[in-house]
Amino acid sequence: MEEEQLELLLPKKPPLMQYKVGPHLMLYCRPPTSEESVMSDNEPVFFQSRNGPLLPTLRLVHQYPDIQFNKITVDKGAIPFILGGANIMCPGLTNVGGEMPGDGDKPGLEKGDGVVIYAEGKEHALAVGVMTMSSTTIRSKNKGNGVEVVHFLGDGLFQSAEIS
Repeated sequence: MEEEQLELLLPKKPPLMQYKVGPHLMLYCRPPTSEESVMSDNEPVFFQSRNGPLLPTLRLVHQYPDIQFNKITVDKGAIPFILGGANIMCPGLTNVGGEMPGDGDKPGLEKGDGVVIYAEGKEHALAVGVMTMSSTTIRSKNKGNGVEVVHFLGDGLFQSAEIS
């Protein structure tokens, strides 16, 4: 990651603003950069649900596509379900078109790891989630819920471009 990208993601001054949203969600927002309008509000960049991992927002993932977050790919058949907020079932990751780390030389994912979810044949991420079982277990068991989707295109967090 380049120094400029790191400074944009995690500015030293002014720091990220932290907001508590309901009883179980923390939202981390960055202030507008000097190039942006003075009238802009804080932009959500990370969030954390309960004691889960710190996850990037989809807007951040789309803005910085070169940053390497944990990534999985689902088959085309899962796309409409994910865009409706459904969790990802194991067959959506193991069927032709699905990919997870652990394929080849890459290390696998563990239960509780945060992931950015892409769809087969699509350039941009469509959701962010948390692994409910390890990638090794998903491959061997191939049934049940494999990833809990916590943020997807079109949800309330995605539509909140700015927080005042």
